[in-house]
Amino acid sequence: MEKTERSYEDSPAPPPLPGPPTIISSRKGSLVNRYPVQYRSVSMATQGLWDRLFDEGYRADVAINTDSGTIIYGHSSLLGIASPVFKCMLKQSRSEGNQRSISIRGVPFEAVRVFIRFLYSSCYEQEEMQEYVLHLLVLSHVFVVPQLKRECEWQLEQGLLTIENVVDIFQLALLCDAPRLSLISHRLILKSFKDACATDGWRVMKWSHPVLEKELLESVIEADARQKERMRKLNERKIYLQLYEAMEALVHICRDGCRTIGPHDKVFIEDQTPCSYQACKGLESLIRHFARCKLRVPGGCVHCKRMWQLLELHSRLCADSDMCRVPLCRNFKQKRRKQNKKDEMKWRILVRKILRTKSISGAPFFSLASA
Repeated sequence: MEKTERSYEDSPAPPPLPGPPTIISSRKGSLVNRYPVQYRSVSMATQGLWDRLFDEGYRADVAINTDSGTIIYGHSSLLGIASPVFKCMLKQSRSEGNQRSISIRGVPFEAVRVFIRFLYSSCYEQEEMQEYVLHLLVLSHVFVVPQLKRECEWQLEQGLLTIENVVDIFQLALLCDAPRLSLISHRLILKSFKDACATDGWRVMKWSHPVLEKELLESVIEADARQKERMRKLNERKIYLQLYEAMEALVHICRDGCRTIGPHDKVFIEDQTPCSYQACKGLESLIRHFARCKLRVPGGCVHCKRMWQLLELHSRLCADSDMCRVPLCRNFKQKRRKQNKKDEMKWRILVRKILRTKSISGAPFFSLASA
């Protein structure tokens, strides 16, 4: 038989999702033990006595009636300590001789038995937990047994939560005040929305809780909008990074030279090392076209127009035009004084976004102050 001991000294708070709690294991078959901290040193013999007390019902003074008609016998002192709800029920229950009678309806007899056994020894069979975990979650909530409730949530989070039952568990988590479990279920529904919609649980929810279905649909729409916004910002950031890399490559070509292109006073070495600037290859062909093109006026040639824009963007990023070797850098700075306010504002926004995306304010070549 396999026994596992696990501490619930601190209850996890949602979100973020915490890692699994510390588990102290001792295995013997498929029996699983979950004890609070104060029971860590309890011997296996004592645990066996608790199980025997439940199984044999020695001097039991409570009869628990179930839907199947089967009666489970228990001890009022133990049940009252384990659950405040049981304590209240026992006070109000009718007494027949020395025995009191209470009822637990709406759940299978086997689930009630697993639940009562857990109150005695904090033990359960793993197979029984997998089969009755939803019933045990409800019972632990109704009878205020937080240790079992956390255990049920943990079991669901660790593998018992599937697409087939996620809608049911989501509704149950809302009813049983299990925020972490409801959050995890909600995330799984959003992640696999089409599959979740095809389940029987979704069809039942659509008929019985149309308001909840509407809220889920709205959350899916919101999640999709957020995803599109994230993609838009990622694509925007990628463009800004490419522009910044092009500016770096332009400075590199005009100051140091690259492969076979550069300033007129640069002596090129045939076997020079490969260039570390990724944008140099495309920028080199654009510069060569700009030098040879006969149109070379803004609007006359698409490629030349792009080169003019890159040169103007550089001038707005350049930290020191007096020392800069990029062509027309100072000319563009002087031209800025004649631009209308609308165009000037567009350039300012672009420059700030490029620099903030790269987070290079005060960099060697470019500066946010120059914008």
